[in-house]
Amino acid sequence: MKLKFENFVLLIILIFIIPNCEGQDLKNPNVIFIVCDDLNDYLGAFGGHKQIKTPNIDRLANSGIRFVNAQSNVPVCSPSRNSFITGVYPHTSKDFGWTDLKEQKVLKHNKTIMRYFKENGYLTLGTGKITHGKSLEDWDVWGNKLGNNYGPFYFDGQSNISNPKVPQPFSSIGPIDGSYGRLSDAGISKGVKGETGWVYGWTKSPFRYINENDRDLLQDELHAEWAITKIKELESNNLNQPFFMGIGFVRPHTPMHAPDKYFEMYPLDEIYLEPWIENDSNDTFWESNFGHRDLKGPKYYNMLLESYGGDRNLAIKHFLQAYMACVSFIDAQVGKIINALDQSKLKHNTIVVFTSDHGWQMGEKNQLFKNAPWEESTRVPLIIRLPNNKMATEIEQPVSLIDLYPTFIDYCKLKGDYRINEIGGKLGGHSLRPLIENSEWTGPSGALTIIGNIGKNTTVKTQNFSYRTKKWRYILYGNGQEELYDHTKDSYEWRNIAYDKEYLNIKKELYQEVQQLINKFVDE
Repeated sequence: MKLKFENFVLLIILIFIIPNCEGQDLKNPNVIFIVCDDLNDYLGAFGGHKQIKTPNIDRLANSGIRFVNAQSNVPVCSPSRNSFITGVYPHTSKDFGWTDLKEQKVLKHNKTIMRYFKENGYLTLGTGKITHGKSLEDWDVWGNKLGNNYGPFYFDGQSNISNPKVPQPFSSIGPIDGSYGRLSDAGISKGVKGETGWVYGWTKSPFRYINENDRDLLQDELHAEWAITKIKELESNNLNQPFFMGIGFVRPHTPMHAPDKYFEMYPLDEIYLEPWIENDSNDTFWESNFGHRDLKGPKYYNMLLESYGGDRNLAIKHFLQAYMACVSFIDAQVGKIINALDQSKLKHNTIVVFTSDHGWQMGEKNQLFKNAPWEESTRVPLIIRLPNNKMATEIEQPVSLIDLYPTFIDYCKLKGDYRINEIGGKLGGHSLRPLIENSEWTGPSGALTIIGNIGKNTTVKTQNFSYRTKKWRYILYGNGQEELYDHTKDSYEWRNIAYDKEYLNIKKELYQEVQQLINKFVDE
């Protein structure tokens, strides 16, 4: 059949004019890197909760590459950020505690990704919670001075406490992890130190709240406004210099305070709870490895239930409402930034990366925290949008945050040593470009997570590892005990099949893969 002339012209337009992500060889692309805190898969594009409202992040996902099986390399804030900002596995650096990035014995000899960009001629701009350590010297321009501020906090006239509407004993946890609720819960705060209305109520330097339309901006709103301003400045200045912009949002990290309108998106009596089984933790080995420690996951879970008279459904709904409100609040901030970018000429040469440092257990396996070896804690959202890409792509290959550093190197053609000196840790990940451009993946079959913060002096071999492939979740505890879950049959990881005879060979293969990944990057 002959091709009509007008159809031929249309074909040429489709081939040469409409961009796509395959094989893009970008010239010094800009990068906007957005990282959230404690954000699990509760996003519409990732299907974590069917009621969540995240239209802006979903729109970003629908114009980019969505990695639906991305994992944190250590599901707790400080070591996770230390790892992905340097590209070094935690078991390589032995960053097992809560150590400042610039003081950790190995990582202080590695270049942060922003320093590496800076040395390659990029303008580096940052704001918010990106690292847990002091790294301001790695940024040419630093934004909002609030930095990692978790507030606002409720002030009772003497000290910061939990929102008074949070019941006991959960509120006794304190003003960060023990607090959640609407901004209106604290009443009016005039925002002037010493005046009536500030003595009791929200405060952080201090914080003004009259009503929803007359209040100070929350720190994440300030970070978004700063980013928008910088995008406009970069466009108008016509700088002949690429930039790397990092934006670190605090929410949905505790204290989970957000404007009322986000709570109103999720009426308490309409909130859907995921299926669960009461004895879900009975076939795990968490207790035998961590039971003697006063760990936050089970502690917070039990305290929340006690605060609502043992009614699990009611307790989780209250907490979940606040969590989802904070997720939708962050979605709005992401939307502002993406809109500003897309309305500028910078969009034609800017890569956008969106992710989180780790997930969050929402009561699964009697855990209400992070730093656990299971899916809810280790899985993170990961979106990469290349310039002018219009087609949504979903990638199922398990990857992890350790792969971001080499991906930046690959797409931005960064040169030189990623270490300050030879003491620095080896780069652990693999560029995601082959997956994005549909070529051969040379990385591992699965993503490796270490359960962090159990002791700075604990050896690598006695750490607890979790390994996720497309089909399997394999957990190897420091004492040799194991868990195995088949995600094709058991997406909630309810049944540990590690000691079923029919899976012994599978378990052996996964064990060997874990050991190969560990030994490749560890000298011990």
